[in-house]
Amino acid sequence: MLEKYIVKIAAELAIQPRQVAATAVLLEEGGTVPFIARYRKERTGELDEVKIMGIRDRLEQLEELDKRRDSIVASLNERKLLTEILAAKIAAAETMNTLEDIYAPFRPKKRTRATMAKDKGLEPLAELLWAQDASLDVQAAAREYVGREWQLDDKAGKFENPEEALAGARDIVAERISEDATARARMRSLYMEKGVLKSKVLSGKEEEGAKFKDYFDWNEPAAAAPSHRVLAMRRGEAEGFLLCRLTPDENEAVSLLESIFVKGKSPAAMQVREAAHDCQKRLLGFAMEGEARVAFKKKADEEAIRVFAQNLRELLLAAPLGQRAVLAIDPGFRTGCKVVLLDKQGKLIGNDVIFPERETDMATRLVKAAIQKFNVEAIAIGNGTASRETESFIRTLKLPSSIPVVMVNESGASIYSASEVAREEFPDKDITVRGAVSIGRRLMDPLAELVKLDPKSIGVGQYQHDVDQSALKRQLDDVVVSCVNNVGVELNTASKNLLAYVSGLNARVAANIVAHRDENGAFKSRKELLKVTGLGPKAYEQAAGFLRIRGAEHPLDSSAVHPERYELVERMAKDTGSSVDELIADGTKRAKLDLKKYVSEEVGLPTLSDILKELAKPGRDPRQQFEAFQFNETVHTMNDLKPGMKLPGIVTNVTAFGAFVDVGVHQDGLVHISQLSDNFVSNPAEVVKPGQKVNVTIVEVDIPRKRIALSMKSNATVEAQRKPGEKRPEAGKRDVAKHTGGGNSGGAVDWFTLAQQKK
Repeated sequence: MLEKYIVKIAAELAIQPRQVAATAVLLEEGGTVPFIARYRKERTGELDEVKIMGIRDRLEQLEELDKRRDSIVASLNERKLLTEILAAKIAAAETMNTLEDIYAPFRPKKRTRATMAKDKGLEPLAELLWAQDASLDVQAAAREYVGREWQLDDKAGKFENPEEALAGARDIVAERISEDATARARMRSLYMEKGVLKSKVLSGKEEEGAKFKDYFDWNEPAAAAPSHRVLAMRRGEAEGFLLCRLTPDENEAVSLLESIFVKGKSPAAMQVREAAHDCQKRLLGFAMEGEARVAFKKKADEEAIRVFAQNLRELLLAAPLGQRAVLAIDPGFRTGCKVVLLDKQGKLIGNDVIFPERETDMATRLVKAAIQKFNVEAIAIGNGTASRETESFIRTLKLPSSIPVVMVNESGASIYSASEVAREEFPDKDITVRGAVSIGRRLMDPLAELVKLDPKSIGVGQYQHDVDQSALKRQLDDVVVSCVNNVGVELNTASKNLLAYVSGLNARVAANIVAHRDENGAFKSRKELLKVTGLGPKAYEQAAGFLRIRGAEHPLDSSAVHPERYELVERMAKDTGSSVDELIADGTKRAKLDLKKYVSEEVGLPTLSDILKELAKPGRDPRQQFEAFQFNETVHTMNDLKPGMKLPGIVTNVTAFGAFVDVGVHQDGLVHISQLSDNFVSNPAEVVKPGQKVNVTIVEVDIPRKRIALSMKSNATVEAQRKPGEKRPEAGKRDVAKHTGGGNSGGAVDWFTLAQQKK
């Protein structure tokens, strides 16, 4: 890796060059982000996962830049166009845009107006115009071409008048302007800094595209446009309802080109001026608009992906119920409620169907018998159709207070139940049983169950289908890997889906671990992993510290202490006159340790401090303690909601414009960003997180459009409930706009479409 890249990345990430260099070496050696962050702190200077991923991603980007640089040099060499000056410019280019701007004049071209003008022999005239000599008689120079014949492929002709020759020469000049690196760089800055994003409805599409009504005649500075509005407009354009443009003031753009290329007011200069105007209108303007649109789309994608990743992390790290026997119910009216029994490890014991509405006595007997026979310790109910009715039925059974009844978000459960993963685990069960199993397991351990799903189906994203899918997958995978390794994985009970996310492992090795476990019984030590087919020393090094074995032969096998440090811990124990077990159990012995005594070239105080913390609580789960939640028992449907009601709820999704909250009526309500707090809120994620329990006030209920407006303010004001067909007052719409940067907030698209999509 070039030294300049180390320095460049260090400056961008505000870290030391030695940290970048060390991390780059570790990544090149096959180190994973969780492993480097956790077990190589001394080498990286205690960089966290975010910084390490930043280094990794930037190295990949610079590698792509170098590949393109090499490709350009090879192309120029092949065509004998590479000069020392050009080679130096290419070598110095630090961005892909700069590199492409340098290459633009030399890029092989398709037939353009300029290339045709050159083929007609007009390049000498173009050069005369380009020089802008004040003494040049432009008309006289052009008259010399009148009558000259030209040949283009199978087409021939001759110049009929001076203007025809001048027009062709201006085409050559216009293309030269459009390929000028300085002009492109300055014009790019103009579009990025002063470009205005505009959208208009296509004629005749008003009714069909009504959900994009707020963008039928919209404009705002592109640099200030929030992610959700950019993506909403692009979606409207992609679906054929809107026409979108991104342009700066046309006069300013043309003036910029004139300032660079037009020298004086001579006739030749006026020809260049005309060419510059043509260039902006026909060539450079469209090119820069395209680049700016891509750049702002990327920026919007990054924000949407960041929000999605942040939400996903909160959901994956939600508090687990833990290893308890669970009765899980997938509610339903017509087809009944699918009931499954899961043991403490999440294994399916049995399943049945009950009909609480029409066979109440039978359903009561079945549930009570199951609870008593299998010592059920918790009841999980999916939050879909008939969930509140099912919850009410369960609560009429007067079960012991020690058995919590928990509503579980079942977003994506239907996708899991029809997946290959579910079919493989339960080949003889239908999708309804598989779905109920997933609901129960989500209560026991959300992380272990949700890793079986494509994160996009979990329902915590914002315009996730509109963003760059490869970038989305990369970041979401990073989040899942980070969460799995942060929590740690129980080796003897984990599914292959969960094991596949462990540092150093993959789907194939994870399957081999499960197969080895099934054939040979539970792992008794981490060392036994080396007997697994396909799991070599490097994978073992990366994975071992994140895998736990309860009741293992070695006490540290259930902890986050890496096997490479067992000898060190054993020395610590010996120095205190105890065994490792005793050192773990006795805090007074650990307090006597002088960590500086154990510092070496490989192990520093950061690692030693981590080891000491781990010995205090071996294998501790970093997630919060589980707390049961209950919706208001008097509210089951939207018809039960009245403005002014104060209700408990659970945040289901956080977006750039607010948060969606489930209050137990099968339709999430929106707490707009302006209603999240008594204080100003710029980022909803700073106030709320998915899975968070909150108290909200019903502000407005719109039953026909299935919309619920909520507030978390202490002095929330409410709107009267509207009758079917009654429109929302325009004043309310303007109030929303005031808090979202001007204009309409994008109501139909921004506010509630997300909630509808994820149901």
